[in-house]
Amino acid sequence: MELKDIDHLFRHHSGKMVSVLTRIFGLEHLEVIEDAVQDTFLKASLSWRKQRPEHPEAWLTKAAKNRVLDIFRTLKSQKKRSTSFATGTDAIAINELFLDAEIEDAQLRMIFTACHPKLDPRDRISFALRTVSGFSIKEIASALLTKEDTIKKRLLRARKAIKKEAIKFYIPQGKDLSERIESVMEVLYLIFNEGFHSNTKKQLIREDLCGEAMRLCQLLLTRKDTRLPEVYALFALMCFHSARLSAKTNVNNEVLDLKQQDRALWHFPLVQLGNTMMHKAVETNDFSCYHYEAAIAAEHLRAKTFEDTDWNKILQWYEALYNIQPMPSHVLTMAVISIQNKDYEKAEAYFKNLQPETLEQRAYLYYAAKADYYKAIDNLEGALEHLEEALSHVTNSLEKEYLQKKFASWQRS
Repeated sequence: MELKDIDHLFRHHSGKMVSVLTRIFGLEHLEVIEDAVQDTFLKASLSWRKQRPEHPEAWLTKAAKNRVLDIFRTLKSQKKRSTSFATGTDAIAINELFLDAEIEDAQLRMIFTACHPKLDPRDRISFALRTVSGFSIKEIASALLTKEDTIKKRLLRARKAIKKEAIKFYIPQGKDLSERIESVMEVLYLIFNEGFHSNTKKQLIREDLCGEAMRLCQLLLTRKDTRLPEVYALFALMCFHSARLSAKTNVNNEVLDLKQQDRALWHFPLVQLGNTMMHKAVETNDFSCYHYEAAIAAEHLRAKTFEDTDWNKILQWYEALYNIQPMPSHVLTMAVISIQNKDYEKAEAYFKNLQPETLEQRAYLYYAAKADYYKAIDNLEGALEHLEEALSHVTNSLEKEYLQKKFASWQRS
């Protein structure tokens, strides 16, 4: 087993263990639990260098169960049960909480805790990646293009809010569930998007983030009360986007836009799974933003070639999406679609309704799209000027190389 495989297993398993142990001991002891789990896995990684266990995940589960006793002693249980804990009825209860279904339940509780409305929205994604997905502070900072100190402050703020507001470790019901699940889906969507189009400097794609978002979304679909049309639509969207991951870069790790991608590399079993999810998502007529985004992604996948793309249909879906979710990024995309349709007046109108700074870290996309617009109307000077501006804003090295090649090509034309 390679080191990266061990890291993946530890990360995946630590999220499970933190969730289960939090269910046992309570959110007030979350920091102690996280430290204990991290310490256990550190010791495991050292022992595995000498000899890897035959069943690594079972080994980790047993280690986590044994760690329960250590935590119990650390927390000095008020009933002082630690001496009989390993053999009494409590041990049976603990063993039951480590069953697969109970682990899933504990993780769902943690997801809903991470997305509680009393937590600052900026803190939720960091807290979810830490507690549910087992990401280190360094990994979260890298994924969110934020300083490690900022992530530490966000996690500390989240823990303080949990204690101050006496937040409970449970899955809400009724009206509370419908309100909270919107926040849950938003966090999962953000995690997936960061994986699909990373803000990090050296990686365009973070498959671990995409996979984690999909795993957590699947957890929502395991329960009847969270198996909602919009959750099916979100999972379908993730399937559609994931189907194209292997085609987004070439063998030289260079960025390929949709026109350049080899569609034979698209993973059609994921497309089929996404289609199945979409059939379930449209059993009602109440459509969410995830329904429209999934429909847009499906339209791209339906086209056998880039030239076969039905841009009018995609623009129609984007207009519907913008009506329920007016965001600058949607306006920018509608401008790009209008360029594809050679409707330059409409494209210009969309650009006039945009301020690049509203796109924040994605501002370079505005300048790159405006460059394409000027190139399309035969204004090479304007095109090169805006491409230079895009290059000054882009942070990802792969995208920078892509734009530099385009700039050099246009200079020669």
